[in-house]
Amino acid sequence: MKNLKIGEKLTRVPLIQGGMGVGVSLGRLAGSVAREGGIGIISTAQIGYRDPDFDRNPEEANLRAIESEMKKARAISPNGIIGYNVMTALKEHAAHIKAAVKAGADIVISGAGLPTELPALTAGSATKIAPIVSTDKSANVILKYWDRKYKRTADLVVIEGPEAGGHLGFKKEELSAYTKESYDEEIRKIIATVKKYGEKYGMDIPVVVAGGIYDSSDVKHVMGLGADGVQVATRFVTTEECDADIRYKQAYIDASKEDIRIVKSPVGMPGRAIMNTFMEHVMGGEKIPHSPCHRCLTKCSPADIPYCITDGLIDAVKGNVEKGLLFCGAKAWKADRIEKVSDVIQALFA
Repeated sequence: MKNLKIGEKLTRVPLIQGGMGVGVSLGRLAGSVAREGGIGIISTAQIGYRDPDFDRNPEEANLRAIESEMKKARAISPNGIIGYNVMTALKEHAAHIKAAVKAGADIVISGAGLPTELPALTAGSATKIAPIVSTDKSANVILKYWDRKYKRTADLVVIEGPEAGGHLGFKKEELSAYTKESYDEEIRKIIATVKKYGEKYGMDIPVVVAGGIYDSSDVKHVMGLGADGVQVATRFVTTEECDADIRYKQAYIDASKEDIRIVKSPVGMPGRAIMNTFMEHVMGGEKIPHSPCHRCLTKCSPADIPYCITDGLIDAVKGNVEKGLLFCGAKAWKADRIEKVSDVIQALFA
């Protein structure tokens, strides 16, 4: 692996800390990772949930928090590489991307759908852009679209595999169909596709692999497939610097392998989470009462959803771990203690 070049800045380790929505990866975690030489990522998903007017004006609260969390991160790492993860599925994704650029993002990473407008929304700025893809088909679609419509390509590509946390870029049947070997082949195909577009534009497009990267053996494995770097999220939850409540972190430490399941998001997408009282009720078919709509996801009908994903994620990140939605990666059960960000990075690249 080689270090990743983002604009004029160069990482000291080829690592992106994955964006984790609704308060898990904010300015403190992102700034701490950037200070250690990785790329720190702030998630914009309901980022303003702690603001007093969030329930009344979620759009405004989120835009304010996009700016304030970057300031926190920059205070920790003035010269590090810091960016945002902006989900395409968000109703306000265009406004979030523009706010991220205005806040001084070095890079915007976007998934949960195909980020077709990302080049236009960052045009004229120094902010680099990276789509998240899960299959060679999706990589081909987004890179071909950007090539034809904008006459440009990605600055970096993130491949998010079936062992990732939160919302997954696969149908439920695809998740069970993939083996480690068959997905390794998918990664090789995506790398070849990205290389083809890099050659067309006379540039080197780094490919970073995410999903199930927990220790140095995982890093070595994807290196062998030809990856330029790794994106790691779950491992950073159980760090001192993570922005989530200590009880959220402890839920990861307490979880067994059997506690981690594929669950259904209110908008129909599969996701990965830790089973708890809340999720048992949901999986049992109960409809969970929820607060007035916070206008987060494009494809959501508040009257029809089994539960509100914003309510569930806010409860979890605040420490109401039996009442909340505990998204996690496939290897969250491996967590056995609270670590420092610096220790995690050292262990990953041992």
